[in-house]
Amino acid sequence: MRARGAADTARDLADMANDVRLAARRFGFRRKTNLHPAESIEDPKLAVAALAVAFAELDDLPTAEDRARLHIQLRAKLRVSEEDAQEIEVLGRWLMTECGGPSPAVARLSRKLYSLDGVAHVEVLTEILRALAEGAGGGLSDQQREAMEDISRAMRVR
Repeated sequence: MRARGAADTARDLADMANDVRLAARRFGFRRKTNLHPAESIEDPKLAVAALAVAFAELDDLPTAEDRARLHIQLRAKLRVSEEDAQEIEVLGRWLMTECGGPSPAVARLSRKLYSLDGVAHVEVLTEILRALAEGAGGGLSDQQREAMEDISRAMRVR
């Protein structure tokens, strides 16, 4: 039973790695040598999705409802298909983990988003983040409030 459980876990990990690889290929993401993966982002939509994933995971692991809300927001605000939204979420989650967690990811990815296209996606990102916070119930948590301030500083918006 333990061997079967270990084999199942290994298979799940391999499947997750394959999902990230396929999503990266689909969005044209190529990891560059000697460069952090977040610095390799060339599509602002990917940066927005990774920021949204990190924001959703700031307090605790998101519930199924939180993930569904995130998926719906990404689809609607970024105007991507169902399949693209799923893949951009997978890639965004991977980027967040490569940054060392949600808090460092917010700081790094918001700077990267600004360097990609200035403030063009700020409104879209803000709408997604507000919808996530409102859907969670009580508005923004302390960590999410700090994240919003970090994003504002990185985007040079006040």
